[in-house]
Amino acid sequence: MSQILSREQIAYRIAQEVEEGFVVNLGIGIPTLVANFIPLEKKVMLQSENGLLGMGPFPRRDEVDPDLINAGKQTVTAAPGASYFSSADSFAMIRGGHVDLTVLGAMQVDEKACLANWMIPGKMVKGMGGAMDLVAGARRVIVAMQHIDKSGQSKLLRSCNLPLTGIHCVHRVVTDHAVVDIDPEGFVLQEVAPGFTPEEIQKITDAPLRISPNLKVMSVDIPVSGKGS
Repeated sequence: MSQILSREQIAYRIAQEVEEGFVVNLGIGIPTLVANFIPLEKKVMLQSENGLLGMGPFPRRDEVDPDLINAGKQTVTAAPGASYFSSADSFAMIRGGHVDLTVLGAMQVDEKACLANWMIPGKMVKGMGGAMDLVAGARRVIVAMQHIDKSGQSKLLRSCNLPLTGIHCVHRVVTDHAVVDIDPEGFVLQEVAPGFTPEEIQKITDAPLRISPNLKVMSVDIPVSGKGS
């Protein structure tokens, strides 16, 4: 039976990409959930554009500090060894290539590894935020999103038609249907959600997919504890 993944399952799959010692920046939305599935014993530093390195888990109600927030205005905690600094220093860290991995949401990704994740024409937006710097400065960019939009159109395209955040910057896309890498020749299907075939994934993907010789089923069985794998 086919299984379209939940937001939490997408985040859990992406957490498996986080390696020991990584500095990781998580975007707003599904990416934020990735922090819930990084094993506690794995030494990872979560970085926020507003000037925090070493974000801890979301606070319990009695731990909430309204002055301690992430870039998405969510209240957070600080892990042991965390440090605070100006947003200027934070962006210097990003632009200097000191972030190993960033996970971002998206409206569209195309086969040339271009990303559109900040604006829909005709709708009011407050700006691009730190995404422009992250896609240029982070060593690896993973996108977390649904495979199709609310109207049933693919979000993995031959060419983005929304304003771009960055060009030739996305390495991997994890959706509710598949894991897709992007190389100089386009999209490569690496994993499928349980119950789906490569042919079914192609039908909901605007651009052509090449099938990895190592194609496998996504590992999305979240442990009862919610942490780790």
